[in-house]
Amino acid sequence: MAKQSQEKFKTMIGGQALIEGIMMRGPEKDAVVVRGKDGLTVEVKARKLPKAKSPLRWPFIRGVYNFLDSNVTGVKALMRSADLSPEEGEPASKLDLWLEKKLGNEKFQQALVAFAVVLGLCMSVGLFFLLPMVIGGLFDRWVHNNLLLNLIEGGIRLVIFVVYMFLISRMKDMRRLFSYHGAEHKTIRCYEARLPLTVENVRAQTRLHPRCGTSFLLVVMVLSILVFSVGSSLLLAIAPALAAIQGSFLYRLLMIVFKLLLIPLVVSIGYEINRLVGRHDNVLTRIVTAPGMWFQHFTTNEPDDSMIQVGIAALEAVLPEQEGADRW
Repeated sequence: MAKQSQEKFKTMIGGQALIEGIMMRGPEKDAVVVRGKDGLTVEVKARKLPKAKSPLRWPFIRGVYNFLDSNVTGVKALMRSADLSPEEGEPASKLDLWLEKKLGNEKFQQALVAFAVVLGLCMSVGLFFLLPMVIGGLFDRWVHNNLLLNLIEGGIRLVIFVVYMFLISRMKDMRRLFSYHGAEHKTIRCYEARLPLTVENVRAQTRLHPRCGTSFLLVVMVLSILVFSVGSSLLLAIAPALAAIQGSFLYRLLMIVFKLLLIPLVVSIGYEINRLVGRHDNVLTRIVTAPGMWFQHFTTNEPDDSMIQVGIAALEAVLPEQEGADRW
């Protein structure tokens, strides 16, 4: 049984489970490691980071930038792992071949990544934000308290998110992916405990990690309740005429559009909270991270030794040359 690791060092290195592999992102490099028919394939690329004084590093801007950058990098890594994995993929369609011929292989890949990122973001916003807004908005005929309406909407959002993650965790194809997710966490835990990166040491670690991206998403879901409540209250104070049409289709539509515009702010605040919590270990931070840690019981599984070997190879590939340069 895995035990709780004794964290001695907080690293900024993080990762993502792939198809038969793991991606790790260090302060200087990204690595994609996939187990194929001929063993491990390790691909390492230098990270393109914003300049030190770039606005993209400013608080409340860096959150949106890093979120989008992580999505793009994650989709690229996932597509690459599909190419490298031993599973036979579906043959290219005539449309794929035509687009590749017209655009060229590189531009075709870029277009494919862009489409996948946009589609993924649209599906996430639609399922976890737009749908709860529409359902929650139906209650405004009977509930006229803005805070209560947002609590209802937030409750619906959390239920949809938890049920969605629980259902996909039960899917056969996702179980192996979530085992690689567990291997990623265990490897980072071992590294943060300052233990040698061996299969035995990694296996002994817990698969739960407080700085997991899944935990970040859960924080965003909860945080949206507060931001949407405050934002809609300010909007009603600035434009009191909206109260007169409460319950109408126009009112619901305006509120949905307004809340959708607030999503980047929610992501930004969530990112800053995640950074703050990740740097400290006390009663308050443990309370904040507790729901996300519990939720990882759905999104991670115990890995086998071959998966742990992938995690070790991926982490070692992104370690900085200067020891401690990856401190969170």
